[in-house]
Amino acid sequence: MESQSIEEQGRRVVPSDLPPSYVPTERSRVRRVPQRASYDAAVVHDILDAGYVAHVGIAESGQPFVLPMVYVRVDRTLYLHGARTARLLASLAEGVPMCATVTLLDGLVLARSAFHHSLNYRSVMVLGRGVGVADEEERERAFAAFVDHVLPGRSAEVRPPNQQERRATMLVKLPIEEASAKVRTGPPLDDAEDLSLSVWAGVLPLTLTPGVPVPDPALPAATPLPPTLARYARR
Repeated sequence: MESQSIEEQGRRVVPSDLPPSYVPTERSRVRRVPQRASYDAAVVHDILDAGYVAHVGIAESGQPFVLPMVYVRVDRTLYLHGARTARLLASLAEGVPMCATVTLLDGLVLARSAFHHSLNYRSVMVLGRGVGVADEEERERAFAAFVDHVLPGRSAEVRPPNQQERRATMLVKLPIEEASAKVRTGPPLDDAEDLSLSVWAGVLPLTLTPGVPVPDPALPAATPLPPTLARYARR
């Protein structure tokens, strides 16, 4: 790994000696509408790679806490980062049981009946225990991967974190060992007796679409748009 480039270490790399699917456990097995479940590593990874925010949950003294966090996937590991003073990060680094979920909303499913309204979505749940990352080479690779997850190739265009910024940032990794995906696609599933109702039914697709880049007011007017942003396309 250490001899690979950042691009080769990118989040879509899956070592060939690993199984193509995650083995469902009693905790990760999807029980509600199981036909929508997938444990295929490619499906799980594609959803994780398309998202930007994971909701990370832990329980402390019987009180659940769930916070949105930026993440990145590298191989079969999720990396999370934040301020070293953050209580959640400190707990994650100590290895408390955690759950990370990512959900992508693809459409509103409008049925003829109120009961059968739904959403088209892709979601992933990862269960496990975090590990604090202290190795400086791994931290450097992970910091670059975070930036490139937001905008591929961006880490090569900007100043890397300095020592003060590195010390202020806690990095936690979660090995992806227990994971499941759940996906809904397609039209509404109305009851047969409702199909004759004079009510519009179907799907309203939803997408996250990038707008026109807005330059920082402090940016010199002659500064060109970087190539990474000029060719940006939403995954």
